[in-house]
Amino acid sequence: MSLLDVKDLHASVEGDAGKAILKGLNLQIQAGEVHAIMGPNGSGKSTLANVLCGRPGYQVTGGTFVLDQDNLAALEPYERAQAGLFLAFQYPVEIPGVSNMEFLKASVDSLAKARNEEQSDAAGFLRKVRALAESLDLDPQFLKRGVNEGFSGGEKKRNEILQLLLLDPKMAVLDETDSGLDIDALKVVADGVNRYRNKENGVLLITHYQRLLDYIVPDVVHVLADGQIIQSGDKNLALELEAKGYTWLT
Repeated sequence: MSLLDVKDLHASVEGDAGKAILKGLNLQIQAGEVHAIMGPNGSGKSTLANVLCGRPGYQVTGGTFVLDQDNLAALEPYERAQAGLFLAFQYPVEIPGVSNMEFLKASVDSLAKARNEEQSDAAGFLRKVRALAESLDLDPQFLKRGVNEGFSGGEKKRNEILQLLLLDPKMAVLDETDSGLDIDALKVVADGVNRYRNKENGVLLITHYQRLLDYIVPDVVHVLADGQIIQSGDKNLALELEAKGYTWLT
C-alpha cells in the first residue's frame, strides 16, 4: 500500500467561477521514495500542495487522497499535521510576536499530545533545536526572534527544514523550497532533506529547476500540465526537461 495515494483528484479555487485546476490527478508515493513534480507555471503544482495540506480557498470536487490509511480530505489542517503531513511553504510567512523557539516547542508538544506521547523537557529540547540550527547554518540567536521575522529568503527556507527535521513527519511536501536560494544555501537545504529521508517516510518535491535534483536525487520525476500528470520517469527525465523545456510534452 502506498504511503501517499492520490486518486482522480479534482480541485478548483473557490470564488474563481469554479475554474478547475486539478483535473483527475493520480499519484502514488511509497515509503522511502522521493518524487519530484515539475511543470510549467499554472499547471497546478502549488495547488496540489495546498489541497493536500488543507489550505483554505480550495475546493475538492472529486477524487481521494490518503496518507497511510488516513483520509486527509476528512481532516482539518492541524489533524493532517498530526497524521504526519508536513508542508514547507513556497513563501514562508512571518509571525511577529511568536518566537521561533516557542513555535517549535508548541508544535512538538501538540504532536506528542495527539499521539499520547510524553512531551520533551525544555532543556533537552533547547539543546536539540540549537544543534539542528547550527547544522543548517542558521544562527541559534534566530530562535529568539519572531518566526521568520527579519529572516532572509534563504534563512526562511532553512528554518522550514529545521521544522521538518524536528517534527519528523511521515510525508514532507516541499513547495519550491529551492526558490530564491544561492548555491551554498541550496546545498544546506538539500543536505537537511537528505538527512530526513529514510525507508519509512516520503518526500513530494515541487520544483521548477533541475539543479535541486543534483543534490536531492529523486526516485521518480513527474511532469504536471493542465492539472494532470502527463509523463513520469527517473531522474534523467529532469535533465531532458532542462534541455528541451516542456513544449515537446504539452
